Amino acid sequence: MGDQESSSTLPPTSSTLVGPPTELALPTTLKFIISNIKNLISNTLTADNYAIWRTQIFQHLSANGYADHLTGKTLPPLDPASSAHAQWRLVDNNLISALFSTISPAILPYIITSATAHEIWAVLECWLQSSSRSRIIQLKNELHHIQMNNQTMQQYLAQVKNIIDNIAASGTKIDPKEIIFYILNGLPATYNSFKTYIRSSSLPADLDASYSLLCSEEIHINQDIKKDQLATTTAYYATSYNQMRNKNTKRPNKF
Repeated sequence: MGDQESSSTLPPTSSTLVGPPTELALPTTLKFIISNIKNLISNTLTADNYAIWRTQIFQHLSANGYADHLTGKTLPPLDPASSAHAQWRLVDNNLISALFSTISPAILPYIITSATAHEIWAVLECWLQSSSRSRIIQLKNELHHIQMNNQTMQQYLAQVKNIIDNIAASGTKIDPKEIIFYILNGLPATYNSFKTYIRSSSLPADLDASYSLLCSEEIHINQDIKKDQLATTTAYYATSYNQMRNKNTKRPNKF
């Protein structure tokens, strides 16, 4: 009896508990995203590439079922002491870490105090979306007023491509016909006949083909310029020679 009474007053051992505490586990898909996030998102977020960064992040997380953490549709369970709440927090904290690893140091201070992935998403949306629109307007204005001036054709086309790439990084694409129009508009007067030919041509607006034609036209124009320069130089020396010869012919003979 004594042994039975004493045993009944002892605290329950682990074998008498209802069951072991639930162990939290990070989903395999999220582990993969976290391990490969820098390969999946090649460029870190800056003020100039928000649109493309947002699209890439949302696409990868949406494909694996975590986009609702960003949009706020997946809310934490009401009971903060529940295992479900702990699991939600585990997933969300790892999503925060993944987002941080793709954001440039210049932007991190704006979201470093955010408590959830949704807060980070909302802050970036509010802060960078308007900045992205302004950036696109600025770049399109540069493209509209671009001029070749004294550059070579390759330098000029590289400048155009850089602007187009920056516009694309901001989340906007430009129709190839518009690009060709801007390129032609910035060419000097020596290309007027070529511009007329391209604008009146029924050929499709193919950028690669247009670039090739532009480089070929530059070669022909430079050859014509060299011919004109050679002809001018030859004419100059011929005129000088004839003038000198005429002077010698008209000079009186002293003997």
